[in-house]
This record gives sequence, C-alpha cells and structure tokens, in this order.
Amino acid sequence: MQRLAKAFEALAGSNKKALVTFITAGDPDYATSLEILKGLPKAGASIIELGVPFSDPMADGPAIQKASQRALKGGQTLKKTLDMVRSFRKTDGATPIVLMGYYNPIYVFPVDRFLAEAVEAGVDGLIVVDVPPEADDELCIPALKAGLNFIRLTAPTTNDRRLGSVLANASGFVYYVSIAGVTGTQAPDAGAVARNVARIKARTPLPVAVGFGVRTPEQARTIAGVADGVVVGSALVDAIAGSLDENQRATDLTIRAVLELVERLSAGMKAA
Repeated sequence: MQRLAKAFEALAGSNKKALVTFITAGDPDYATSLEILKGLPKAGASIIELGVPFSDPMADGPAIQKASQRALKGGQTLKKTLDMVRSFRKTDGATPIVLMGYYNPIYVFPVDRFLAEAVEAGVDGLIVVDVPPEADDELCIPALKAGLNFIRLTAPTTNDRRLGSVLANASGFVYYVSIAGVTGTQAPDAGAVARNVARIKARTPLPVAVGFGVRTPEQARTIAGVADGVVVGSALVDAIAGSLDENQRATDLTIRAVLELVERLSAGMKAA
C-alpha cells in the first residue's frame, strides 16, 4: 500500500502533481498493451490505472467500451491482466498500479484468490466502480486487510452526507469524477472542479485526483492547478484506436502514439 503514498509524497515535496494514466489491459492485444504499460513511467506517468476489460462497462463512454471489446476479443482476462502487472514489476518496482474495473470478474475469480494474487503480482490499489460503500464488507474491507488501497469515486452530485460514506474506508487517493456522465464525453468545468476538490479536501487528508473528460495538455495543466493529480484515459485509448489498421490490429504507430501523448500531457503539467 506504500507505493501510492510515496508517489504522492514525493510529488508534493517537489511541488508537482500526479499524472495518472489509464489504458485498458490487452488493448489492442496483450503484447502491445504490455509494451505501452512498460513505457508509461518514462513518458511521464506518475501512477497507472490499468483497466480490466469487461463486457458491460457502465461507467465508461464509447472509447473505453470499444477498448474493452477489442481486449476481450483478443482473449484478455483478469488472470492475464495480473500477469501483465507481474511482467511490469520485473523492471519497475516503484510506479503504482491501480486496477480499475467492475466487480463481476473479481467475484467469479473469486474474491479471496483475486486479492491474494493481486498483492503477489504487485498491484497497489483497486477502483471498482459498481461496489458502493454500503457493500464495503463485500470487497473494500477485505482488500484493505489484504494490503490493497481501495480508491473511491466522488462526483458533482455527491452531497455532503453521501461524501462521508464514500470517504469512510477510502485509501490511496480520492478520484473526483469531474462530470455527471460517462468517461471521455465532456470537458470539465475548471471552476466547478476547484470548488468540489476543495470540498473533498476539507473532509479527508487523502490526495484528490480528477478525471473523466481531461484530454489535452491545456486541460491537464488547468486541473493540476487545483488538484493533486490529473487522470487521463479516453484520450489515450483514442490514441490507440486511431493508430490501428483496418482490421483493428496494432501498427508501428500504436505504442508511439500513446507514449508521445503522455509526454505532451506531462510537459503541459510541468509547465504549470
């Protein structure tokens, strides 16, 4: 559980903000996805969210839905996603990895085995969007006991009473969803983000990272001015999709397209 805390502490000590990058494991294929994963830290990613592909990703917009479909079609599974983390950890023991996804693949794994294997593989935390605080005994509490951070999402519609429930067992950081909707479909309102981040930080010492809608270096720089981290996902997934051939297979451009975008995002945030 310490990698996330150390990452945020190191960034704060250098007056920097975290660039949190999301890719879907296995998109567009296992080997290409693994090479992108390995290249993210050098390109400027502070923390990596690795999406576990799922057939019904209710919180995700069209870009990540299609990424899940490509990954599932290629045979990606939760087991293979953990294998990707193991491979990553052979050369990188410092960059935090958070698995982001839905409860069904974990439930059928099942939970106890998944948590043990996630810790062994080198996973640092979980974001499971369809397990509410009322069901903390189902996954959140066991994950914390196993040594995994459990990152909670808050939204513009999360009122003060609900915020207390959301934050009760949260750890690692708080993910503020900057729009009322699915991933990658709208641009965040910087003023509203600033007000809501301040409201969250008044209730918890945890860092706050902002995502859902951040696509450009300019947006990342603006959000970095009011939050501890910026999450970029759909833009990276779109970079993958835009580089594929007519059969949805990786090309020589695929890895470079993603990593160069991460470099631009990172440079934009540093300029702030």
